[in-house]
Amino acid sequence: MILLVGLGNPGPKFAKNRHNIGFMMVDEIVRSHGLAAWRKKFQGEVSEGLVGGNKVVILKPMTYMNESGQAVGKAMRFYNLEADDVVVVYDELDLPPGKLRMKTGGGLAGHNGLKSIKAHIGDGFHRIRLGIGHPGHKDKVHGYVLKDFAKQDAGWFEPLRDAIAEYAPLLTTREFATFQNKVHLRLNDNEPATKAKPAKKAAPANPPQQTGEDKPAGPFAKLKRLIGGNESDT
Repeated sequence: MILLVGLGNPGPKFAKNRHNIGFMMVDEIVRSHGLAAWRKKFQGEVSEGLVGGNKVVILKPMTYMNESGQAVGKAMRFYNLEADDVVVVYDELDLPPGKLRMKTGGGLAGHNGLKSIKAHIGDGFHRIRLGIGHPGHKDKVHGYVLKDFAKQDAGWFEPLRDAIAEYAPLLTTREFATFQNKVHLRLNDNEPATKAKPAKKAAPANPPQQTGEDKPAGPFAKLKRLIGGNESDT
């Protein structure tokens, strides 16, 4: 069993923020795989069920981002899980919008949700990093992540969301590299193809041969017809 955690901030004010992409992705997994309705538990909201035939517990911490580890720690201990059983979905500033990368352990890149989780359960959990792009300067980061996605982001957001939900069964079997590759290939398939140049018309292989009757008459033959003569008359 895995504990799949989506990170975000609770409440309608934050629902469409870039920082809430983790919430949005696990919401789609619950919807598309027909999992149980959300219920309040572990200082968060929980949904359970089978994904690809395997048991999954999905958690959205409702403690605000910088205290996410409290809910994750409670859920992990309740189900007698280890950090290796936890997969966290979150926004990544250091990846271009729409890019997905899997990672286990390592640096936290200043993400407050990850800092809190590491403090409560250690460093061995798995991560699904979802690129949202960077505003260009660290002073703009706070305002950037707490703003809603722009309309033009739908072009990459929706295909990414659908691909993650489709291949979620690979997470339950811990095929993390395969999951990443499948999502990557699906997103590439959605890129518009370049238009092919129209093919040139091929010349006829065997142009029709002209018979003697079809050949154009020479200047003397035309003159003979005009005066009504023929070769025997000369």
